[in-house]
Amino acid sequence: MSEPIYRTIIEPFRIHSVEPLTMTTAAQRREHAAEAGYNLFQLRAEHVLIDLLTDSGTGAMSRDQWAAMQRGDESYAGSPSYFIFRDAVRHLFPFEHVIPVHQGRAAERIIFGVLGGAGKVVPSNTHFDTTRANIEATGAEAVDLVIDEANDPTSLHPFKGNMDIAKLDELLALRGADVPVVFITITNNSGGGQPVSLANLREVRAVCDKYGKMLFLDACRFAENAWFIHERESGYSEANVEDIVREMASLADGMTMSAKKDPMGNIGGWLALNDDDLAQQCRNLVILTEGFPTYGGLAGRDLEALAQGLKEVVQHDYLRYRITSTAYLGKALTERGIPVLQPYGGHAIYLDARAWLSHLDPLQYPGQALAVALYEFGGIRSCEIGTVMFGRHPDGSEAAAPMDLVRLAIPRRTYTQSHIDYVIEVCEKVAETVHSLPGYRISYEPPALRHFTARFEQI
Repeated sequence: MSEPIYRTIIEPFRIHSVEPLTMTTAAQRREHAAEAGYNLFQLRAEHVLIDLLTDSGTGAMSRDQWAAMQRGDESYAGSPSYFIFRDAVRHLFPFEHVIPVHQGRAAERIIFGVLGGAGKVVPSNTHFDTTRANIEATGAEAVDLVIDEANDPTSLHPFKGNMDIAKLDELLALRGADVPVVFITITNNSGGGQPVSLANLREVRAVCDKYGKMLFLDACRFAENAWFIHERESGYSEANVEDIVREMASLADGMTMSAKKDPMGNIGGWLALNDDDLAQQCRNLVILTEGFPTYGGLAGRDLEALAQGLKEVVQHDYLRYRITSTAYLGKALTERGIPVLQPYGGHAIYLDARAWLSHLDPLQYPGQALAVALYEFGGIRSCEIGTVMFGRHPDGSEAAAPMDLVRLAIPRRTYTQSHIDYVIEVCEKVAETVHSLPGYRISYEPPALRHFTARFEQI
């Protein structure tokens, strides 16, 4: 008989240990939000019921990852845990040099500390917040060259993370001498967790070769990107995810990684590349800011946990569950008339706050208003991805971002279907009064990455 098909999304794991959640009242949450300056990053975690702020470092580690931590060797230099970690990375990303760091932004700081500088330009499909900030901190310019469909929340293009090849060619033709490296973010977090196709990666590689430029991957959600290729790209439906990952890596000269995402870690990252001289310059900075290059700011036990996580994240059963369960939330919201960016992302569902809160101007921060409402109504912490995060330019001016989204990022292996059903209910409650939600203004902002520590007041 053929394999039966069932509607139920079953988690490919059992729950081994649990931690309690703190229940709060609406009155308490309104008080907590005001105390935090209406910035959800400033909330105490125990005041949050369902934490969808980020999927970075918030997942649940497996039994085998915890067991691997017991094998961690804490030698300062040359730990065997490093070589286990290095080999696990190279199994999927066969780069010559693998340099651990404490998290992804450290890898960004190091590579742009070497390659950046005043007058330089770093193109990407879409830079995420810390990537952009680390580029701009060197005096360089971060340029986004994503395809036009990416800025249309209703477009059903299967690979909305793709880079616009014509725009990349034009930039390199005009300013090639100023471009030290081209970056591709997989999946494209700022654009709704949208994947990049292998066909697009090959085209980007060809343009880079034409102008003699390195291509790096910002690869923190590489496995989810590979699964979308497996599901959507012609010729890959029978391919193994590991092989798809290796093909993506083969088109690049290096990568940065936040191992707090797909590698299933609570901390960690790495920088990997092939160029010997560039690797040596990066190692010198690692020693200065992170630690010896065989631990890079991580404990040996962290390296062991990441090595095991890299084995688990490419398993088809896990990825099928991960992508299907995320889409479950997106479909439920769409069926209720709540505007959601489509197609649904791999690690998160993105609410279209600009469409939903159409009574607010983008400079009244509709994404922030919606995020605060989700918390006050139901204790859900989410993240604004819009004009607060990306609206301020390096010269101090401000303009509306291409989209105003609220990201509901789902931690890996952390919440069950009942938690997600509760999120759906809270969104329904917010929908009843969404057009009366107030806008916000910023009462304090730092000079960079303002969304982390800014304070707001209601208009």
